[in-house]
Amino acid sequence: MKTSPVWARIYPLKSGAGSPVPEAAVERWGLAGDRRWAVVDEAGDNLWLGEYPRMASVRARNADDGGLLLSASGMPGLHVPPAAGEAAPVGFTGLDRAIDAGGDAHDWFTRLLGRPARLVWLDDPGRRTIDPSHGGLPGEVVSFAWDAPLLLTSAASLRVLDGQIGGDGPLDMARFRPNVVIDDVEPYAEDSWTEVRIGEIDFRVSELCDRCAVTTIDPVTLVKGKEPIRTPAKHRRWDGKTGSASAWCPRTRAGSASATR
Repeated sequence: MKTSPVWARIYPLKSGAGSPVPEAAVERWGLAGDRRWAVVDEAGDNLWLGEYPRMASVRARNADDGGLLLSASGMPGLHVPPAAGEAAPVGFTGLDRAIDAGGDAHDWFTRLLGRPARLVWLDDPGRRTIDPSHGGLPGEVVSFAWDAPLLLTSAASLRVLDGQIGGDGPLDMARFRPNVVIDDVEPYAEDSWTEVRIGEIDFRVSELCDRCAVTTIDPVTLVKGKEPIRTPAKHRRWDGKTGSASAWCPRTRAGSASATR
């Protein structure tokens, strides 16, 4: 299947707000600049959006010098220099260490979340292999994203879900945190795909994505509700999971994927 995205986004900081991009280079581990930074606790375990909704308020941009630019409501802006600290232990599946980003970043996230927190950078995503239980094949790697280099869904699928929920207005696609949204297919057509070409890049599906509590957090108000988990659980269940997107791994080693606006 060949398609063109109408919406493409990277998330420089895992669990932070996304940044729209008209075009993105595709690396072995995903879109360039996507999820190379993450926030962890003292033990190195991820402080993720599902437990800390205020993470969604963080606007992170990749800086030209290789660092990170941070802003959030009620917080001063911060330029994090390129991470050059020591390797610190982290608790991500398939990864046991990442580079410490330094005291200023730690203080910023500790103030934001109201608990001790540290910022870390993944210097080499080639060190983190994709778990075979999530469809990973030998040699496939991923950044700080959960299970795969790229998450894809369709606007048509979201429109069906909006109709089933029947709320006051359409859900913000940002709730689902996809990298690519398409809109030239029938609703949920992507469920049956095994391969797709976007721009110059061929991808293979690694698994259908089981949606988590992150989707219940409004990315603007940061308020957590019951949708869109409750309604899909009635209509889109398989193997005890609630699905709403698909995870993809690049087959082509280099190139770019473009969004049509």
